Amino acid sequence: MKLFSYFFAGLLCAAPLFAEAQSVIKVDGSSTVFPITEAVAEEFQAANNAKVRVTVGISGTGGGFKKFCRGETDVQDASRPIQSSEMEVCKKEGIRFIELPIAYDATVVVVNPKNTWLNEIKVEELKQMWAPEAQGKITKWKQINPAWPDENLKLFGAGSDSGTFDYFTEAIVGKAKSSRGDYTASEDDNTLVTGVANDKFALGYVPLAYYSENKAKLKAVAMIGGEKSPLKNKAVLPSKETVENGTYYPLSRPVFIYVNEASLKRPEVANFAKFYLANAERLVPQVKYIALPKKAYTMGEQHLTKKKLGTVFAGHSDVGLKVEDLMKKEAKE
Repeated sequence: MKLFSYFFAGLLCAAPLFAEAQSVIKVDGSSTVFPITEAVAEEFQAANNAKVRVTVGISGTGGGFKKFCRGETDVQDASRPIQSSEMEVCKKEGIRFIELPIAYDATVVVVNPKNTWLNEIKVEELKQMWAPEAQGKITKWKQINPAWPDENLKLFGAGSDSGTFDYFTEAIVGKAKSSRGDYTASEDDNTLVTGVANDKFALGYVPLAYYSENKAKLKAVAMIGGEKSPLKNKAVLPSKETVENGTYYPLSRPVFIYVNEASLKRPEVANFAKFYLANAERLVPQVKYIALPKKAYTMGEQHLTKKKLGTVFAGHSDVGLKVEDLMKKEAKE
């Protein structure tokens, strides 16, 4: 009986230590930003000897903001800026946040490697494929261009909760969330990679990192951005250089994390946010994304310290935003 008492007392004494080991930081949101946050989380956990656990979910940018604005998560991964409707929900629920750009991404239009007829595509041609009025009507490749085959056009793209979906539709169709519905949709970019890789007549769009990891399975299509593009009607492939100089137009964009101000009162969350910014410049390229200039991460650290709340965007994405323009936005107090 005495041995049992000692054992039970030992458990009670150990309980605080056990609770400390289970400290959890909850992150959710964009599948695009997931590889970056996952890399940061792994190093952060190792640096803290696993005393802090970081869970990183993938429910899409829109799905993640629903949780974030309900106060269910500490950090939100986002492949677009927070939208006006989401800002209203956060305000209603008393959730205040700090917006931190952490990298640049390119949305890559991809086809099957066996596709021999498509090496470049105009924004107008993509719009013909993806606009809502194309549903049930544009079903063959040759309907877009008579030189293309008389075969069924199989489309793969992001789901409606994805920030990539919001950005792609705004950049290509002209209005966020405006898209035909008869395509294979998923918030999991690996599903889209598999779909295009297995069908000669497929076309889809995925984040740069997912294309870079699957170059043997996919072929990138060069973008012809049109009159608003810096290079007008020249075809441009996605790369570090073309994203940084803004010539991969209009499918280059910044990606973000949002940190709940209330969560920053917990030392582990504040340390994670600081660790993220301190290591992003090194880790972002490792997972095939494009790092921001060092000055951007320094500004982010200042925004954390000063608790600069809110967004520098007006509740929507800025299509074709260059790195230098993002820096100017961030510099405004």
